Amino acid sequence: MMTLIAMAITVALGYSLAITLKLLHGMDFWWELATLITIMIFGHWMEMASVQNAQGALKELAKLLPDEAELITKDSTKKVAVSKLKVGDQVLVRPGAKLPADGEVVKGESDVNESMLTGESKPVKKMVKAQVVAGTINGSGSLTVRVSKIGDDTALAGIMKLVAEAQSSKSKTQILADRAAFYLTFIALGAAVITLLGWIIFSNQPATFILARVVTVLVIACPHALGLAIPLVTAISTTLAAKNGLLIRQRMALEAARNIDVILFDKTGTLTKGEQGVVDIVTDDNKQELLGIAAAVEAESEHPIARAIVKAANDQGQKIPQASSFSSLAGRGTKAVVMGRHEVYVGGPRLVQELNASMSGSLKKAAAQASEEGKTVVYVIDQHKTVRGAVMLADVIREESKEAVDTLYAMGKRVAMLTGDNKGVTAWVANELGIKEYFAEVLPENKAETVKQLQADGSKVAMVGDGVNDAPALTQADIGIAIGAGTDVAIESAGIILASSDPRGVAKVIKLSKATYRKMQQNLAWATGYNAFAIPLAAGVTAGLGFVLSPAIGAILMSLSTIIVAFNAQFLRRLKLKEATE
Repeated sequence: MMTLIAMAITVALGYSLAITLKLLHGMDFWWELATLITIMIFGHWMEMASVQNAQGALKELAKLLPDEAELITKDSTKKVAVSKLKVGDQVLVRPGAKLPADGEVVKGESDVNESMLTGESKPVKKMVKAQVVAGTINGSGSLTVRVSKIGDDTALAGIMKLVAEAQSSKSKTQILADRAAFYLTFIALGAAVITLLGWIIFSNQPATFILARVVTVLVIACPHALGLAIPLVTAISTTLAAKNGLLIRQRMALEAARNIDVILFDKTGTLTKGEQGVVDIVTDDNKQELLGIAAAVEAESEHPIARAIVKAANDQGQKIPQASSFSSLAGRGTKAVVMGRHEVYVGGPRLVQELNASMSGSLKKAAAQASEEGKTVVYVIDQHKTVRGAVMLADVIREESKEAVDTLYAMGKRVAMLTGDNKGVTAWVANELGIKEYFAEVLPENKAETVKQLQADGSKVAMVGDGVNDAPALTQADIGIAIGAGTDVAIESAGIILASSDPRGVAKVIKLSKATYRKMQQNLAWATGYNAFAIPLAAGVTAGLGFVLSPAIGAILMSLSTIIVAFNAQFLRRLKLKEATE
């Protein structure tokens, strides 16, 4: 496009100089030339302003890091530049302050706003041993954080790198636009030559008229709009994605997401949390009371199942009774005296057998059903050796998973689940989420084969996973989407990363892909259609009707087309990704 601009200005300048120096007779183009250059500069300014505005996400991300940190010393604390922090340092983060580096909470409790990372505004509870991320905002409590990552190793720096790479990478549509701009340059040059020869051979118009037509063709054909049509949409969509917790590593992946037919989820760590939790309580008495008693007995145990029961009671606001005389029954369970008078046992089937405890028929049936579904059954047995009830535990399904699956079905997509877990657990999770298609007991090395199986009928498959064993499947799929809390291997194998562990982000990716592609197509249609109409007009096909375009008007039309494309791209900012079913 610079070639066309340079030629238009050079021809107008040379001709005007020749007229001014009396080397030729006619009317000079000084006014048109000055107007042309002014309009061109204005068009460039509009273009650069739009691009800079679109790339503002990187600047906003950079602002998230504080300039100083409060370093804890032997005696007190002191303010130091964030750049001076080292791995292992401990920093004090006061209420309302920004986290200066990635690290682990070693003291304190607070809610932290991680919206810059996940796109979700709900604060996240942080306690001792919790991981925190640089740039996030501390809530009302004070935290002491041990620095684990600094500088380019932080999550924020990684996000900035991904955003920059995505904005600089090209999609298929961008490559098409570049090729179109390349050919348009030759078309415009050819049109200018044909215009020159046509008016010389087939008309008796003066040289000033013919030269004005040539200059106007060169000016009006500048593919500014075509050159801006895709990069601007790319920059805006990448920014929009980052704000919503979607990190685009490959532009091709985002563009292809609109055509996905099947979304294949890994189960553990993606649709589920990958940790044991209470999923059901069966008793003829009060369920909450039974959970409280079980939590009282398990309170001093460090076993993962015990911790899950205590956590469930705390999460439900259940008052946990006092317990004493705690003792662990190796491989079977625990026992304690609750409220100073009742001896209670909590354990598995072996403990029931050992105590020869009695159990109602309905409880036996419920426990057998839970076992078939792959759940862990923990029995609560009173001092009379009677089973009071049972607590069922399983890999906890994420609260967002049901909505994620329902949204994808509403979009007309096929949803499938893949896991190495047994069929009972898999069937239970699939039933809870309404997933009709699932693959159980799949070994890690066979996950890629499952993806190929789904691709066999020509379907486009998106694989969503978080672990090392998901990497081959992420690579095999048409699009790999990694859960942000997953491993580095999974993230490196994926084209798109969900910064949070929220599977609803998959629907956001598809919606953004469709909106971005639609906006690209609109801009391309305008940019190419404009030239198809404007070049013949600039060449003077309407001269017989008494209408011709001057070079200055041609420059205005060319800049106007650029402004229209830039303005149209800005509408993409209004896209609401949280309403993913729209």
